[in-house]
Amino acid sequence: MILTVTMNPSVDISYPLTVLDINSVNRVSSVSKEAGGKGLNVARVIKLAGRAVLATGISGGILGEYILSQLTAENIAHDFYPVAGESRNCIAILHQGWQTEILEPGPAVGMAEQQQFLEHFNTLLDRATTVTLSGSLPVGIAKNYYSHLIQRANRKNKKVLLDCAGECLHDVINGEDLPWLIKPNQQEIEQLTGKELDCTAIDSFKAMVDGHRGLQRIPWLIVSLGKSGAFARINGRYYRVTVPEINAVNPVGSGDATIAGLAMAINDNKPAGYALKQAMTLGILNAMQPKTGWINIDDFSPVMKEITVRACH
Repeated sequence: MILTVTMNPSVDISYPLTVLDINSVNRVSSVSKEAGGKGLNVARVIKLAGRAVLATGISGGILGEYILSQLTAENIAHDFYPVAGESRNCIAILHQGWQTEILEPGPAVGMAEQQQFLEHFNTLLDRATTVTLSGSLPVGIAKNYYSHLIQRANRKNKKVLLDCAGECLHDVINGEDLPWLIKPNQQEIEQLTGKELDCTAIDSFKAMVDGHRGLQRIPWLIVSLGKSGAFARINGRYYRVTVPEINAVNPVGSGDATIAGLAMAINDNKPAGYALKQAMTLGILNAMQPKTGWINIDDFSPVMKEITVRACH
């Protein structure tokens, strides 16, 4: 089974507007409120693919109860740890072809609650074979918290897929407890290395990784490049992934769907080429849907046939 961790889940609220009037009243005719967060997108895609998944993390207050009720309604198994603070709202205003987001920070989580979640997580590991850690950390949790989670998973020989950015990612790849996989996008890996990445040249990716000791220590490194596909370094071998052109409806959450595909493939001990194809297929399927973290699994095979993976020596 795959265990997904969302430390800062949210109620994702979407307000569609024809025009956003600044410093005025804006009325909407429809509102969408869903359980959100990168890890929950991962769990949702795994569930839609027909696989066993357990979602965990922290939740609190009325908003936390709403998030859990939504997961129950979607038949997504979950075991979140309750905290005293209130979970967050994340608001997306859709207007004139743009998306303006207002993101709350999440609950302030005390040291005792942080330690208690570590123990809760440690217990859940006995029910899992593969673990995904996704997204931001709420207020009060140090940037090295993911390292503590990875340490516990590694002790039980669980493979960890980490999808985070900034200080959290920097801390992990330069620490002692390493995940099995990371999946930065182009901007995130450029920020991490201080170098520009040419999405058309695998040699640019090779030079970036070969010059960074921390990245070389990660067994599976996948860099998602949107419509340009992906670069990957898996167990020392480099790969170039190309994807077909599509009419993207909503690309938000495609990275999370990609993580879901990687988690399922790694959980099944699939070879690198298959894992990359499956991951990119699910990312594309998400982009073809209006809902975030959603796929139509019936389209899986036709899309997967259009993806190519080339090993680069």
